[in-house]
Amino acid sequence: MRHPSRRSERLRERGETPRLARRPSLLRVPSVARADAVTVRRASIADLETVVALRLALLFEDDSGTQNIDLPLDIERRMRRLAASQLVWDREVTLLGVVGGECVGILRCVETAGSPLVDPASYGYVASAYVKPAGRRSGTLRALLAEADSWCRSRGLDEMRLHCGLGNRTGHAAWKALGFAAAELMRVREVPPGESDRR
Repeated sequence: MRHPSRRSERLRERGETPRLARRPSLLRVPSVARADAVTVRRASIADLETVVALRLALLFEDDSGTQNIDLPLDIERRMRRLAASQLVWDREVTLLGVVGGECVGILRCVETAGSPLVDPASYGYVASAYVKPAGRRSGTLRALLAEADSWCRSRGLDEMRLHCGLGNRTGHAAWKALGFAAAELMRVREVPPGESDRR
């Protein structure tokens, strides 16, 4: 169930309708052609539109947990600008899974610094991972993760971490099957309004 943000509640109090981001037309992707082989390649700036489409599809996934926030109307523009900068950064890799000649999945892994007080000093953080519904159960996510493992090893990283929304039962099952164990629980709380906000 979607829980309205404080911003949405304030708009409704003023008689306005919250304006939420709509699914961009580029998310209307064709069904995936079934094939036995999954190939994985590194994305380049030439793949920007494909990367943007897959990452926006992840944001709009029904059970991803992102439905508790209001996505801005210009989310597509913001995503394009962000992805363009990340595709050329040397401390991360964006991988594309290809089945039957079509890009059906994406995984982005970032070399991330840990706490200076505990090991490991750095680790691979899976910042984004998504496979189109029609391409799931084809080994695409496993193949993407295997390539991310190779990238981490090449950089001397021996641990990988990720976050998965509490309500994303499909995601939790998939990551557990791929060897990820639950390690912590992140809680979120809005800062309550001050006295000046109540006036």
